[in-house]
Amino acid sequence: MSINLCTDQLAMLLAGEGQLISVSRIALDRRASAMADEAAHYVINSGRAEEVHVMRPDLVVAGVYTSRDTVAMLRRLGIEVVLFDIVESLDEVRTRITEMGEALGRQAEAQKMVARFDADLAAMRDDDGPDENAPRAALYYANGYTSGKNSLANDILAAAGLRNAPAEAGYAWGKLPLEILTMIDPDLVITSRRYPGGSRAEEVMDHPVVNALRGQAVSAALTDQDWVCGTPFVLRAISDMSAARRRVEADEPETTKSEAGG
Repeated sequence: MSINLCTDQLAMLLAGEGQLISVSRIALDRRASAMADEAAHYVINSGRAEEVHVMRPDLVVAGVYTSRDTVAMLRRLGIEVVLFDIVESLDEVRTRITEMGEALGRQAEAQKMVARFDADLAAMRDDDGPDENAPRAALYYANGYTSGKNSLANDILAAAGLRNAPAEAGYAWGKLPLEILTMIDPDLVITSRRYPGGSRAEEVMDHPVVNALRGQAVSAALTDQDWVCGTPFVLRAISDMSAARRRVEADEPETTKSEAGG
């Protein structure tokens, strides 16, 4: 049984027939989950210790930031809980796949998945990384947050041949002031997909400064479900960013779905 979005997806990818009985409700959210369709075939849980205990699983997989009270209660009830750390690099994607394979007794399947991941990644990226002339990208999320060095998002950009402009300016993970974004003047602004309804936190992504930067370059919406967790789906994020880089290099405007008839 899984009670965390990222372990949900790793477990769905690696579990044997009938081995996984339940995933978290967030696995159904298409904005965050790359496997929403697959998740619909499982019993959905809300991550509460009471409902986990009722289902009497042999093993629960969860994240290190899953409620400590929930994890402690499950362990007091005699249920084994394996915790998985967040992923901060492409190298750690391999590690998490291997760890899930060990937790589920599916080591051979995990090794095959890692081999496929490595082969696909090698075919997509330049091992030397982006050169000094590569387009400069800035990640700009709700509340003006960005991802700098030592992050999975930074590795995705590098694998796609993009330079992380805020990281080069000395910013790690945290809030990036609009003034600094303007001074950085990136070639590519990458924002996150908005949630339904109004959100003051997301309004900054439509600030005139951000729109002006988009107006002078190609903008790309960050496909959240492929970036959130350290799974093989990060390869799709790299592919998307590689396509965005090529558009910037060709100085071609991005074609929207509506313009393409989609």
